[in-house]
Parts: sequence; C-alpha cells; structure tokens
Amino acid sequence: MTHRYPAATLMLLAMLVGWSCTVSAQDIITGPDGQVTSQPLSLPYAFYNESFGAALAYVYGVVGQPQPQSSLLATVMAGSKGSAMGFFIGRDLRLPWSERLFLDPVISVGYFKENDLYIDGNSEFEDEHAGTNDSDENNFVTGDGWDNFFRIKFKYLLPIGEGRDEIIGVHRIDRGLLVAEKQQPFALSPLKSGKTYLELRPFYRSQSVDTDDLDEEIRTNGVNAGIFWDNRDFYANPSRGFSLRSKVSRDFGWLNSSESWTNVDTEFDAYFPLASVEGFRQNVVAINFWTAYSPSWEQQPDGSIDNRPPAYTGSTLGGLWKLRGYPSQRFSDKAAVYYGLEWRLTPDWNPFVRWTWLQRHVGIQWLQVVPFCELGRVAPSWNLSELHQDMKWSLGVGIRAWAKGIVVRIDTAASEEGMKIQMMVGHPFQF
Repeated sequence: MTHRYPAATLMLLAMLVGWSCTVSAQDIITGPDGQVTSQPLSLPYAFYNESFGAALAYVYGVVGQPQPQSSLLATVMAGSKGSAMGFFIGRDLRLPWSERLFLDPVISVGYFKENDLYIDGNSEFEDEHAGTNDSDENNFVTGDGWDNFFRIKFKYLLPIGEGRDEIIGVHRIDRGLLVAEKQQPFALSPLKSGKTYLELRPFYRSQSVDTDDLDEEIRTNGVNAGIFWDNRDFYANPSRGFSLRSKVSRDFGWLNSSESWTNVDTEFDAYFPLASVEGFRQNVVAINFWTAYSPSWEQQPDGSIDNRPPAYTGSTLGGLWKLRGYPSQRFSDKAAVYYGLEWRLTPDWNPFVRWTWLQRHVGIQWLQVVPFCELGRVAPSWNLSELHQDMKWSLGVGIRAWAKGIVVRIDTAASEEGMKIQMMVGHPFQF
C-alpha cells in the first residue's frame, strides 16, 4: 500500500480533533444512572510512518474541565527522520460574559519530512494542474517543510428550537448508546427542533515545501462565517435526525497571506433507523451530501490560477472524510460535489467485555461494522451536469468502536487508484 501524504500525521491530528469533537458538543454525557464520569487520557505511545520513521509521543486530555461540557487536549511527538509536532485543542469553552457563546481554540506547530502534496510543481507534469479530476495520480511533489496553523471558532447558540430553553444538554447513555430517545419531537424547522449555532472562525495557516525543484510557502489567514443546525438525536453517534451546515470562508489577502480567495460550502447529513435485527443493538443508514465552490477562482490565459484557496482547503476531495479510497487532498478545483452512504450495524457481541484488564484502559462498549460507498467530483465550474460526469468512486468497510466516549474507526476503501486504510476518530459526516 502506498501513501501520498504523511498518513500517521493525518491520523493523529484526526484522532486528536475527533477526540475532542466526539466527547463534547455543548452537552454532558452521563451513565444510565445520570452520574457524570471523568474520562481522562494520559498516554505515551509509539508509531512508525514514512515521514516520522520510528517515533515517540505523549498525549494528555481531560473531559469536563475546566467546565462540565468542555474538554482540553495536548500532544507532542518526534520521529527518527526529523519530523516533529505539537498540538493543542480546546472545545466548548463557555465565555464568562455570555451564556450562549462558546470557544474552540486549535494550535498546531510541526515540521515534516518527505511530505507529499498534490500541488503544482512536479516537473514531469508541467502541462497539467495537480489535483484536477483528470490529473495523473503521480502528479504530486514530495519535500520537507513546516505546517503551522491556528484557529479559534466562536459559536453562538441561538435562542430557538431546543436552544431556547436548553443551552447545555445531558445525554444519558448505556454501553455507548442512548438510554432514551430525544425528548422533543423532530421538526423540519429550526424554530421548533434542534439547536442552531452562528459560527465565526478566524484562521491562520502556513505550509511550506522544499524540494530539489521547488521551494514554496503557502500562507493563508482570514475568517469563515457560517450557520449550523444540529437536529440529530445524539451528536457522537446519531441514529435519527439530520444536520445542516453552510459557511463562507474568506482570505482578504492581508498581512502575509499569499493571496486573497473566497470559498463557500454546504454539508447535509441524515440518519434513518431501520427495523430491529436479532443480535444487533443498532441498525442505521447514514447519508451525506457536500458541495463547495470558490467564486474568486480565476484561470488566466497562460493557464495560471489567481485567487484560489490552498489545496488543503476549499473544494477538496480525498482522505479521511470524503473519498476515503484516495490519498488526502487528492483532488482540488474550483467546485466539488460529494455523496456518501453508510450502513452502521452495532452487534450485541463485544469480545472486549471478557478482557477486564484491557477494558480498564480502553473501555470499549460497542463495535460497529460499516459498509460504505462514496461518489465525488471536482470541476473548473459549478456545473450540475459536469459535476455528475466521470465521478470518482470509493467502496469500503469500516470497523468502529466506542472507547471511553470516543468513536474510533478504521476504514478500508478501494478506488480506481488502489486501496487505502484510514484510521481516525469520529464518524466522517459533519466531522
């Protein structure tokens, strides 16, 4: 199996972000008795990867601190090849002067060896833009460089729907599944059902790559603004309901930004419980739709592109969340569309309950088997007909587990360009 990106780096970042996203979403998780149990994480670990080599790392996280609904996590890691990084994230920190305003800070600093990026610069493909729908799978550059980012998301819970009377909710679970169904009936209006958030996120990222033929640094800073309607029964592992997020991202070209750009995207996911099946605790079909468009993107007569989002953001497919049978950021263009379908089956069987010593450390309360299929396409314009021609596909199956309040997943997927294994935390939809 080949890797077209530092897979361990992506896996670890996804695990860290996902850990925080999964265990808190302005809600408190309790046991079936209604009591809150602390879920601290303090763990040295080791791994091997093409970018890091043999590596050592340490992670520490705490749920319910400094506030009952919030969480904090930090990690550091270093490898024998010279790659190293540090990462910190906080989730759902309620600001003291407002009941409804929450904060999610993220900071990452890292230096990576032999980093593979699907950007222009490969001398063997001078007449082709990397990442386009018809681009060659070998059209990427490999080099060393820094990748640093910082962002803060401000989330304001609107006083409508369930957010009118409940700011911080409580989910009672038993062996990782809800004890009782959502109390308020589902409705097709955010005024009556679900929680709706206004989101504002300033961001900064700088990514550099140094090769024999290319020495480039891509810097972006700006803000994205959006709205998120969460109308699901349980954010960490939904069995019914839906959610909708739309946002606009803007880099104004200020400070040291490489150039200005604008991108808009929308994501919708929905969950449908199927009939009970003997031997299974949960039987759910999940669907996802996502589309993105960059109105600032301009291709010049000489073929160069101005005012485009960097390849790591914008209309991008491939990797951990969308088209999992392809490398991360494999496809990027002015517009994109994506469809995902998952069948999530949670059996009664859980072999970990027999291993008491292991359960003290991992606390696995259920396993899931998840067949899935995906379709997606990037294109030079948002044209409905073009976006649905020559689409890329991905087929696979995942094994997932609920471990100490965390959804851990290993997805194996096939595509036209081979097989990929994606290891991460959290379900892929609305990550």
